[in-house]
Amino acid sequence: MRIASLLPSLSELVCDLGRGDWLVGVTHECDYPPPIARLPHLTRSKIDPAGTSAQIDAMVAEQGGSLYELDRDLLESLQPDLILTQTQCDVCAVNEATVRKVAATLPNQPRVESVNPTDLSGVFEVFRRVGRLLDAEVEAENLIGRFESTAREIARRRAGRPRPGTIMVEWTDPPFTSGHWNPELIELAGGRELLAQNGEASRRTSWDAIMAAQPEVLLIAPCGFELERVRQEVSPLARLDGWRSLPAVRQGMVTLADGSSYFARPGPRLEASLRIAAAAIDPETCSDLAPSSGWERLVVEV
Repeated sequence: MRIASLLPSLSELVCDLGRGDWLVGVTHECDYPPPIARLPHLTRSKIDPAGTSAQIDAMVAEQGGSLYELDRDLLESLQPDLILTQTQCDVCAVNEATVRKVAATLPNQPRVESVNPTDLSGVFEVFRRVGRLLDAEVEAENLIGRFESTAREIARRRAGRPRPGTIMVEWTDPPFTSGHWNPELIELAGGRELLAQNGEASRRTSWDAIMAAQPEVLLIAPCGFELERVRQEVSPLARLDGWRSLPAVRQGMVTLADGSSYFARPGPRLEASLRIAAAAIDPETCSDLAPSSGWERLVVEV
C-alpha cells in the first residue's frame, strides 16, 4: 500500500506499526522517526514559524482558516492508495475538506481516512483503526498495552502520595490551557489539572488566571515548539507580576517540554509524554521513567 500521511502523529504511528516503508509522502513537519523527514513533503506553512508566540497567534487569527497548503501535483505524482489526515485542527494540519476535494480529482481515487481523537480512548481507537487498515492489529494493541503498562507503573509508584495542583500550558503568549488528551495525561501522571477538562479543546486563558490558581506544578509545552524554542518563550515569564510567588516556582516545580515531539501529537509518543508528566509532577518517585532528552526542570532564581 502507498500511503500519504498529512499529520505527523499518523506518520509516527504508521512507522511504529511496522509499515514505515509504505509511506510515499508526508508533511513538512513530519520529523520522527528521522528517516521520514527525507520523504517528499506534501505541505507547506502559510505563516512564518520563526515569529514569537504572540506574532504566530496574530498570524493564525489573520488566516482564519487552514494554515497549510497541499501540493496537489506532487500528491498526484506519488499515486497514494491511502491518504491519512485529520478533522481536528486547521492549525495542526491541512483542512480535511481541502484534502477530500483534492483527492476526488486524482485519477486513482485514493481512500481518505480522517481521524479526530479528543481523548486517550479516541487516540487508542485511532491506533486500532489504522492498525486494521494496515493489517497491523497486533502491533496496534502492543502500542496501547505499552501505554497502559506505563500508567500502571506510575500508579504503583505513586500509591498514597499527594496529587498536586497542576497546570499544563500549551501556548505562552497568550497562554492556552491544555486540551484534549492532555488533562487525562496529567491525571494519570498523578496531578490535578486546575484549569482544563479532559476531552475539551485547549482554550485561551490569562497569566492572571494561572497565578490565581496557584499551581504547585507547572508544565509548559507549547504546541509545535522544540525545547530550545520553549526556553526562549519562557524567559519573559520571570518578569510577570506574581511569577516568583507561585508555589510551582518557589518549589522548583516548573518543567519545560518539547511540545513538538510530545503532548501535542496524538501518536505513540504520548507514552513518553506520560513519563515526562510523571517526572514533572513527582520527581522523587518518577524521574527515572522520563526520557533523557526533550524536557528539563526550569531553574528559577527566587
